[in-house]
Amino acid sequence: MTVPPSLQPLPDDIARVLCVVAHPDDMEYGASAVVAQWTRHGVEVAYLLLTSGEAGMQRPPEQVGPLRAEEQRRACATVGVQDLTILDHPDGHLVYSLDLRRDIAREIRRFRPDAVVASSSAIEAPWGLEQADHRAAGLATLDAVRDADNTWVFRELGEVEGLPKWHTRRVLVMGGSPATHYVEVDAEARAAAVASLSCHEAYLDDLPWHPSPADLLGGVFAGQGQAAGVEAAVLFRVYDLG
Repeated sequence: MTVPPSLQPLPDDIARVLCVVAHPDDMEYGASAVVAQWTRHGVEVAYLLLTSGEAGMQRPPEQVGPLRAEEQRRACATVGVQDLTILDHPDGHLVYSLDLRRDIAREIRRFRPDAVVASSSAIEAPWGLEQADHRAAGLATLDAVRDADNTWVFRELGEVEGLPKWHTRRVLVMGGSPATHYVEVDAEARAAAVASLSCHEAYLDDLPWHPSPADLLGGVFAGQGQAAGVEAAVLFRVYDLG
């Protein structure tokens, strides 16, 4: 199969990746296959969740937050991620703000990644209208990557918290349009991704219309693979920051 000239394989020179998303399960809709493949080859990956997803189920939020956090911990273990941070921004009310940018920049300076994986900040996604929290998370993450690399933005991170500035070389936007790069994912990585999404058992039980993880992700990987000219892939829009 021939790869379209607009899509290139993601370079394999990445050693540390920070994934920033709004909710538990956001990484599990395809990108976790890439994470599983990365960690299997020695890449260090950390997750930063901006909310605990407490508004995502039909039961009281005080019950949902801890439940979804535990499901996310199991999902992380399935793909080889040990470093999980969950912040307490309000699910469903996530807004672009200086506080949100500071919190993300803090984690970037702490983890010191080569690349940051982010949600799309666009109104439209390949599957329809993008969710509001995802848009806020995506835009704040793009700006926080630059904030983390500027001594004079959020000076307290360096002067008080002892976190010097950090330069991230690439931002990988999930669902970014048009996509620029792909990662071909093998059968082992795809199976790990299905297992990671399946860890969100209580959440998925609350969504009777939801396809099975295997059926859903099988279609995602095949469709994105077709666009890349390979059997199965995950696509990103990549920003190279030098």
